[in-house]
Amino acid sequence: MLTLIIGGAGSGKSAFAEALVCRLPGERIYLATMERESRESLARIEKHRAQRAGLGFQTVERCLNLADVPIPEGGNVLLEDLSNLLANETFLPEGRGTEAVREGLAALRQRSRHLTVVTNEIFSGGTAYAAETLRFIRELAMMNLELAGEADLAVELVCGIPNVLRGELPCLF
Repeated sequence: MLTLIIGGAGSGKSAFAEALVCRLPGERIYLATMERESRESLARIEKHRAQRAGLGFQTVERCLNLADVPIPEGGNVLLEDLSNLLANETFLPEGRGTEAVREGLAALRQRSRHLTVVTNEIFSGGTAYAAETLRFIRELAMMNLELAGEADLAVELVCGIPNVLRGELPCLF
């Protein structure tokens, strides 16, 4: 099974995704992709750790190359988040580009019982960007489209309110 959760910054997508995964039976793996590069990123990492404390997630931190990430077969994986992963694979010197992201997603889907992918909606800024940034935005848009098309459930979060784009929410929501 595949679930895609999309939303803007501060939309509540992470907490919503965690609540969804917590309703699934079996092991929960939180796959954190944020690169520890600044005080801001460290603060966001700590915020997310506190948010999921006590929810029974095993955290795996990996900012690149998800194809060989050690996750237990058949677990429920929450990938937080696709935008960070793509940025890491695109802009870090050791990154291998968009194909590495696609390979990692395919491997996670194959090994997990349920994969929940959190991603950002960054497409309505309307600002002129440098060519490299535009390529990143377009690639993220393509990956989001692909995942939404394959997803059993796709939900957009706006101001903490879920808008189901595909599938149906479990009855507990």
